[in-house]
Amino acid sequence: MIASLRGVVESVALDHVVLDIGGVGYSVRATPATLATLRRGEKARLATTLVVREDSMTVFGFVSDDARDLFELVQSVSGVGPKIALALLAVLDPDDLRRALSTGDTAALTRAPGIGKKGAERLVLELKDRVGAMPRPGAGLPAGVPAGWRDQLVDALGGLGFPAKQALDVVETVAADGDDPAVVTGDVQVLLRRALSLLARSR
Repeated sequence: MIASLRGVVESVALDHVVLDIGGVGYSVRATPATLATLRRGEKARLATTLVVREDSMTVFGFVSDDARDLFELVQSVSGVGPKIALALLAVLDPDDLRRALSTGDTAALTRAPGIGKKGAERLVLELKDRVGAMPRPGAGLPAGVPAGWRDQLVDALGGLGFPAKQALDVVETVAADGDDPAVVTGDVQVLLRRALSLLARSR
């Protein structure tokens, strides 16, 4: 299994990124939120999983290990493949997906393309107890940095080579403005640019 990839972003498309690792370009499928954190020519690290089919081998990438683990978990449910699993994580961030599964929020789950009411009920039935035993997103973050988009941002900064403490500090600074629309909506693309700008000024 390919658990993670770290390299230079060669190109970013609508549904995948190409990472240059030692001269080899790896095509990695990802959600729009993940792709929004990547910039051509910059270094990036993605948590990954390899899905092997009779006619294909596809690498899927995620900003955090937590998202990858959820991607793998939902595929343990009959009828749920990588396409639907990726759609779930495109609509719901890891924290929201975990909450929907643990509380039985089928309405949230059916927002994902390919998931109907029966499929959502099956996901809840099979994963409600299992998802509660998984590590909570954002575990290890300081008190001022709650989970959600923040752990995605910390992981993205870490993948770009910033030390964990520095990444945590700048995320806490970015998150301080609770009235900022980007903070309220968790717009990772905007918030990552803001964090990088703050880090550039501190050098």
